Amino acid sequence: MDAAAPRRVLLFAGHRVDAPGRAEPRFPAACTGIAAQAIAGAVDASGAAPGAMAITQGAAGGDLLFAEACAARGLRVQLMLPFAEAEFARRSILPSQDGAAWHARWRLLRERLADAPRVLPDGTGAEGGDVFERCNAWMLDAALAHGAERLTFICLWDGSQGDGPGGTAQMVDAARGRGARVRWLDTRALW
Repeated sequence: MDAAAPRRVLLFAGHRVDAPGRAEPRFPAACTGIAAQAIAGAVDASGAAPGAMAITQGAAGGDLLFAEACAARGLRVQLMLPFAEAEFARRSILPSQDGAAWHARWRLLRERLADAPRVLPDGTGAEGGDVFERCNAWMLDAALAHGAERLTFICLWDGSQGDGPGGTAQMVDAARGRGARVRWLDTRALW
């Protein structure tokens, strides 16, 4: 491990803020403050100090709240996107309740970060697999490259299998399977 490697690495995955009209609410927009407090508390409890690495996609909701909390604490935030930025915003930010406001927050955060978002290279991960699954694997590999003993995986999750492949459940399984410490913020207990 080189001297520039971060002492702590935080990896995050979690629910997006619900889209308007979602049949079964999972992350209602009214719960954003509660989620932000829980995520900030998990970041503080991780022992990560300025200079530590924080990795997430940056979708509206948990990802963006995590990235904001980490940036506010002096952690080096690396956004890792499954698509180019415009497509990412179209698919993972704008469909959420108050999508334009989340997009403005994303742009503000992005301007403050030392590192530009990284975009999943073509061919990364399993052939023909879901792009979100491949992005999850790519983020987990990037986090583990600094050493499993340095990694804490934080998730904002209701414990369900989700709406499709590549969701939080898949990331939790992958992180546990690779020996990461998991800090689960169970939304069923938060709201």
